[in-house]
Amino acid sequence: MEQKNGSSFTGFILLGFSDRPQLELVLFVVLLIFYLFTLLGNTTIIALSHLDPHLQTPMYFFLSNLSFLDLCYTTSTVPQLLVHLRGTDKSISFGGCVAQLFISLGLGCTECILLGVMAFDRYAAICRPLHYTVVMHPRLCALMASASWFIGFANSSLETVLIFLVPLCGRNKIDHFLCEVPPLLKLACVDTTANESELFFVSVIILFIPVALITFSYGRIVRAVLRIKSSAGQRKAFGTCGSHITVVSLFYGTAIYAYLQPNNNHSQDQGKFVSLFYTIVTPMVNPVIYTLRNKDVTGAMKNMIFRGHDSR
Repeated sequence: MEQKNGSSFTGFILLGFSDRPQLELVLFVVLLIFYLFTLLGNTTIIALSHLDPHLQTPMYFFLSNLSFLDLCYTTSTVPQLLVHLRGTDKSISFGGCVAQLFISLGLGCTECILLGVMAFDRYAAICRPLHYTVVMHPRLCALMASASWFIGFANSSLETVLIFLVPLCGRNKIDHFLCEVPPLLKLACVDTTANESELFFVSVIILFIPVALITFSYGRIVRAVLRIKSSAGQRKAFGTCGSHITVVSLFYGTAIYAYLQPNNNHSQDQGKFVSLFYTIVTPMVNPVIYTLRNKDVTGAMKNMIFRGHDSR
């Protein structure tokens, strides 16, 4: 076969779940419901954070960033997947594949860093309460959020360029439902050991530096909370951190499984379902976790509902 670079393709075929046609209708219904709840939940968090004065704090500034990020991440993959699940055409253009990889990878890297920043915010709130407003100044919050987005997409730019420089020799069938790094590397007709090593190295940095910050922050938080004498005060302090710890566990657990495991340690089907989890399930449950475990958010929702009812 004549050797071609990826740029010579007119498009790719996303095989997705086409080998399981009986599963496609079920997935379509489930993912459509999940996607609608994702839109509703994250949009609600963003709206409440901007409209309720009590929620205009650093914690909810970062939470609204996370919700916006989840909206973008889900929308970059799920609508196309829904179309592919109900149609026979599974193709995606070369430009569309590049854009999808760049956006999804950038948003995923940004979320890694943003979760670390949110842990630092909780550390400042609980361990330095008297200096919290000075430490978490609005300008610093904006700088940290901007840095998260910049680093995430700078890394994505580099990764995307390196991936699409790999010769594919005419191969264009991706055994996945989206353009992602591991299945794209499997299309290569050359040795990709160096690429895989580079991906592993970058993934370790992007994942474990924020994890180190999260571990440090929560180590200090636990020590500070245990010094609180009242059980009510301890419950309140842990309650403000419980939602974040749950979200971190869900996100990092699936990300580490997907990117830091050797490819031969899990089947391609397992990789697809893990990707489904962090593509649609995690963005959907994030606002649920923060809403159910947070009295400020539930109170703001009730106020908005009653205010809307009274205005009629």
